[in-house]
Amino acid sequence: MKTSDFTFDLPERLIAQCPSAERGTSRLMTLNRTSHARRLLHVADLPDILDAGALLVFNNSRVRPARLSGTSLNTGANVEFLLLKRLDERTWRVMALRAKRRRIGSRYLFAEGAHAEITGTEGEYRDLCFDTPIDDTWLDRYGHIPLPPYIKRPDTPEDRERYQTVYAKRVGSTAAPTAGLHFTETLLSRLNDKGIETAFVTLHVGLGTFLPVREKNIEDHIMHEEFFSIDEETALSVERAKAEGRRIIAVGTTSARTLESAWKDGRLARGDGSTSIFIYPGYEFKVLGGLFTNFHTPESSLLMLVSAFAGRDFIMESYREAIQHEFRFFSYGDAMLIL
Repeated sequence: MKTSDFTFDLPERLIAQCPSAERGTSRLMTLNRTSHARRLLHVADLPDILDAGALLVFNNSRVRPARLSGTSLNTGANVEFLLLKRLDERTWRVMALRAKRRRIGSRYLFAEGAHAEITGTEGEYRDLCFDTPIDDTWLDRYGHIPLPPYIKRPDTPEDRERYQTVYAKRVGSTAAPTAGLHFTETLLSRLNDKGIETAFVTLHVGLGTFLPVREKNIEDHIMHEEFFSIDEETALSVERAKAEGRRIIAVGTTSARTLESAWKDGRLARGDGSTSIFIYPGYEFKVLGGLFTNFHTPESSLLMLVSAFAGRDFIMESYREAIQHEFRFFSYGDAMLIL
């Protein structure tokens, strides 16, 4: 298939620049894969839509305030890095604006007098070695929330809360598992009262999830590897629901990719693992019976995943209807439930 098969025109005004006024009040489009029926509802309607016994699987990864601003000691210019992965106590794998200018030996000054030097390069990535340990406590004080580039504004204190799920637990993501941003404690309680089960996996969202597919043919695209973890309780919940024929619904494409990667021989793998799974039309799902997700960017691997689950034509028709009805798109936008 061609990457161009997954493009669409989106008015810029529909790219959500801020979260909804109140968490959990976003609109919801529901899709039925069998009848191809669509309904326009609200996220708050979820307990009335889902059947008792369904299992919702969430990603509890917590977003790291990983965007770091500093000053080049070579030129005096302002610089910005996105910290992706901690390599050792003082060294981070990073992405940088104007990466070609960030050469080995280049030195930078950050908050609290922290100095750093580029000690390695790998394609578009750089290894940034600090003169002092940079941990999550330090980043909580001096880092910024890494809002995606289509949000055309600086991050604010509100983003510290709203670009984070209410159940976020394990720090490690460089982008939010955005489908989960719609859920409130009240909504989770209502779902529980309805007899809808919940479980949690961890997948630390990296750039592999959000980078555009640059290959002409989607089969040639290679996903970046991302870390995931599944505990015993969640594995048992998924296996039990599967054995009993109950619907398993992934909240977000990251939860979907984790479940599909970890399911082998009728069991869900326990413990830590990694995945570079790329799901596109033609893929046969092993676990998923439903998907709750946001509206995704054109020509992205995320759009290809939802197209694999519901059918490309049905998804593209649904996106056109969402645009017609002025749904808000992308990270801070509205949601879709596919059953």
